[in-house]
Amino acid sequence: MPHLVLAILLIIVSWLPSVPPAQATPIRTVEIGRSAEGRPIEAVIFGDGPRKLVVVGATHGAPEANTYRLALALIEHFRANPSEVPPEVRLVIIPLLNPDGMARGWRFDAAGVDLNRNMDTSHDACPENDWRQRVQGARGIVSDTGGPYPDSQVETRLIRAFLLDAAGAIFLHSNAGLVFPASCEHQPSIAMAQVYAAAAGYEYARFWDRYAITGGMHDWAGGLGIAAITPELVTGDQPEVAENLAGLRAVLTHADEVLPLPAPGIINDTPVPAVIYRFWRALGGAERFGAPLAPAEISPAGMRQRFARAVIVVDETLRDTATYVQMAPLGAEAAAAQAYGGGEAMGRPADWPSGPFAAYWQRNGGQMLFGDPLSAPLTTTLPDGSQRVVQYFERAVLLLDPATNQIELAPLGEWEMARAQLTLPLAPHTIR
Repeated sequence: MPHLVLAILLIIVSWLPSVPPAQATPIRTVEIGRSAEGRPIEAVIFGDGPRKLVVVGATHGAPEANTYRLALALIEHFRANPSEVPPEVRLVIIPLLNPDGMARGWRFDAAGVDLNRNMDTSHDACPENDWRQRVQGARGIVSDTGGPYPDSQVETRLIRAFLLDAAGAIFLHSNAGLVFPASCEHQPSIAMAQVYAAAAGYEYARFWDRYAITGGMHDWAGGLGIAAITPELVTGDQPEVAENLAGLRAVLTHADEVLPLPAPGIINDTPVPAVIYRFWRALGGAERFGAPLAPAEISPAGMRQRFARAVIVVDETLRDTATYVQMAPLGAEAAAAQAYGGGEAMGRPADWPSGPFAAYWQRNGGQMLFGDPLSAPLTTTLPDGSQRVVQYFERAVLLLDPATNQIELAPLGEWEMARAQLTLPLAPHTIR
C-alpha cells in the first residue's frame, strides 16, 4: 500500500507544471579604462536590464573621498542583496572616477583639471552652463581649471563613452546636504532628484545656487536626455551610507518613472537609433559626421549606420565598455585601397599626428575616436582637381585644405556605400 501511495504521488508531481529556478542577478566587474597616469577605473555592474543607472564616486578625488567610501559600501550592499535591483535595471557603480586626484590628494586630475568642469555642455538649450576654461569652485575660488577645451581629459572621455546608453546617472559629491538635477529643465532629472532627496532626507534644490557650474557632468548628461542628479552629502568626511542607500533604493523602485530609456532621433527624415544618435550628437553632429545616408542596419550582434563621413557601429559584445559605440575602421580599409593616394609615404612607419593634424586629432577625440595613424601626411588630388593633405587613421581619413588650413573627415560613409553598390549584381538572378 505505501508503494502505491508513493507511485500516485509521483504521478501527481509529474503532472504539475515545472517552475524554473529563480535567475540570479548577474554581477560583474569591468575596467572601463585607465586614468592619465595609468590607474584603472573600474565599474561593478548588477543586473542586465535595459535601464542603465550609473552611480559615480570621487570625481573630485581626495577632498571627496567620502563619496568613494560610500560607493564601495553601496557595492557591498548590492553584492549581498542583488535581488534589490529590479529586472528592468542595470545598476552600475563606479567608485573612483578620478584615481589620480585621489593619489595626489587634491580635487583635480593629474593635469590640474577639474573633471566636473570639463564636459561639453552645449547640447542643451542653456548657454549659461556651457564649458569655460575659467571656472568657479568651492569656497569662492576662481581658476583656469576647466581644461584646455571641452572633453579634453581622458577620464572625461571615458565617462562620456560609458554613459552613451545610460538611462540615468548619479554623480556623488560633498558637502552641502542637498540634491539637485541637471539645470536646463530636464524633467526626468528633476523627478529623480526629488525622489532621491525625499528618501535620503536631503534637501531638494532645483539649482545649485552657490556659484556657477559650467561644464558639469550632470548638465552634459541631461543635455543628451540622461536623467542626471548630484547628491551632495552633508559632511565632508562621512559616507552617509544609510541616507544614500535609501535614495538609491527609491530611484530603483521608481525606475519606470525616473529612468527614461534612451530615445531615438530623426535626422533629415531618417531614423537614427538612440545610442547612435547620442554618439553622433556628443562627438560632433552634422559638422563632423554629416547626415545619415540610410537607416541603420540592425542585427543581434549590433547596429551600423552610414553617415556621409563615417559609419557608426554598435557592438553588443562590447556593451558596458568605452568602445560599445565607435566609428567603423574605414580608415584602415581606405588606406589599404589607397583611396586618397598613397605610394611611398604609405610604406613608411606611421607618424604620430603632426602639424595641424595633431591638434585636430587630439582635440576632437584622439585615439578613442579616430584610432592610431596609419600613414604619414601626404599630398593628394581629389576628383574635382583640388589639392589636399591627407593622413590615414584606423577609423578616419583627415583632409587638410592648404588654402584655408581647415581639416575635415573624408566622406568615408559615401565611399563605403559606393564601394558596396559596385559589388551588387547588374541584374537580378533569374530562376528557371
